[in-house]
Amino acid sequence: MSDTPSEAEPRGSASKDSGVKPGIDAGEPEIPEAPKVPEGPADEVPAARTGGALSKGDSARGDSGGSGSGGTGSGGTDFEKRNAEARDVDTRDVDTRDVDTPDLDEDEEWDGPVVESWFADVQAKPPAPIRDATLWAALATGVLSMLLLGDGLALNLLLVAIPAALGAYYAAQAAGRRPHRWTLVWGVGGLALLSVPALRDADWPSFLAVLAAVAAGSLALHGGRTWTGVLFGPIGLYTSLVTGPVWGWSGLRERSGGARGNVGPVVRALAVAAVLLVVFGALFAGADAAFADLLGGLVPDASVSGGPWHAVLFVIGVVGALVVAHTAAAPVQWDRVEVPAGRPRGRVEWALPLIVLAALFAVFNAVQLAVLFGGYDAVLEKTGQTYAEYARQGFWQLLLVTLLTLLVIVFALRWAPRDSSGDWTLVRAVLGTLCVLALVVVASAVRRMDMYVEAYGLTRLRISVVTVELWLGLVIVLIMAAGVWGARWLPRAVLASAAAGVLAFGLVSPDALIAERNVQRYEAKGSFDLDYARGLSADAAPALDKLDEPLRSCALRSIAQDLEGADKSWYATSLGEARARDVLDGRPLSPDADWNVCNRLGTELAYR
Repeated sequence: MSDTPSEAEPRGSASKDSGVKPGIDAGEPEIPEAPKVPEGPADEVPAARTGGALSKGDSARGDSGGSGSGGTGSGGTDFEKRNAEARDVDTRDVDTRDVDTPDLDEDEEWDGPVVESWFADVQAKPPAPIRDATLWAALATGVLSMLLLGDGLALNLLLVAIPAALGAYYAAQAAGRRPHRWTLVWGVGGLALLSVPALRDADWPSFLAVLAAVAAGSLALHGGRTWTGVLFGPIGLYTSLVTGPVWGWSGLRERSGGARGNVGPVVRALAVAAVLLVVFGALFAGADAAFADLLGGLVPDASVSGGPWHAVLFVIGVVGALVVAHTAAAPVQWDRVEVPAGRPRGRVEWALPLIVLAALFAVFNAVQLAVLFGGYDAVLEKTGQTYAEYARQGFWQLLLVTLLTLLVIVFALRWAPRDSSGDWTLVRAVLGTLCVLALVVVASAVRRMDMYVEAYGLTRLRISVVTVELWLGLVIVLIMAAGVWGARWLPRAVLASAAAGVLAFGLVSPDALIAERNVQRYEAKGSFDLDYARGLSADAAPALDKLDEPLRSCALRSIAQDLEGADKSWYATSLGEARARDVLDGRPLSPDADWNVCNRLGTELAYR
């Protein structure tokens, strides 16, 4: 082509170094015969095509970087351009050094899909050489894992995570990645979730908190912005299980081979310090019993009998820290996954089923409001159900209705008509009405569960499903907000709300809340499920301590036995366990509460 600059000119080199497509930079020569590419900011990242939002809100805001259509040609409609702008990522969170987009010469057909496969452009770049600070952080993580994690999970889990997080920070810094506001949100949120095991003795909220912390940490490492980024982000950690340790081993070999003069003195100094601490510490412990007790409480158990297990924990800690650091240095670009948009339907074909569904919701909600304002007796008389049966039967169906409503909204957005601004008005009106009616269903489901708890008491399952139902209601509210202000922030907001819900669930101590609610029910009605109370964790001890004897001792006996058999160090003892010990030390169990008395009380109180 005669108008094209000669091959000798370094036209493509700037694109390869900066990771930005030619033509985006204002100083880049134009190519008249090449298809026109919408101009945008130099740090723009291709957005994943995940379907439309509830409205054209993002395009109406006039974002500074939104003029492209996500790879469409110049013949695209105005709606397609607005929709692509609404799905664009937050360019303020993007570091252009991590962007690697193809040159125009390598992708000449811009009217087709950006990539041939959904996952064709997500591969991670090779990481920068590992830094000394990252290696030291990995070593510290391994040592703390070996010394602290053998006795259980509590504060020690948070102590182990801190050096691993520092190693990831140093690795990302070496790779040229800067922390942004969402990186800090996910990182701080993950560490906050790891504090739940330190506060609560119950295993189930702690397990949920650890899972949520892994997901939040993955988002901090990958920086996911789109739905594909936030959903596939945790998978990226597994891709570093092999490459991370190899990366660390390569860096260690380089340092030991080319700079032995630096490594040798450090190793010798650590060995001498360890010998001095062991020798003089043992002598001081033998000279004073009080110092021996203090030393025994502060120094973790590293006995020879547990040597293999400590070695395994050390390896797990080092490998885990290297995996996290490698992911921070070379994250998988899940935001580049290209999900093709659904084929838009006509207004009648799309809107008629949803309007019928909304009408059904409206009729159901009208009946619920009538029952709510005094129609329980008439409904129970007509159906022949008891008060508790009516509540139990309705909750699970309404929970399923909420889940299915969210699925309907997702698919409706994918196939929504989008040929004009009038189509968006229709989408907002229909789906907005459906969301409002779904919120009434959520309120009805929560009310039914509250009725059921009044009849039969609170349990772990019941408090869990109510929490999930409330979170689903919050998701519906976020979707409604996205219909007004745009959906670019929606994926991260939904995941952040889930992490916040798990954190709040752990902080309120569900076992303590269950015990307190059931004790109040016993004081009001005289009915108490003693067998279920025995299965609660030490978090329930302060609430169960309010019961009268011998019921109090019967309820606390299982907790007391668990605490007697567990001689844990300070770093492996949760706040719930410490409070339970204080309760039992301040008021020991009654000797009259033997198993015969407790069994008789359990039978009598369960059927009142």
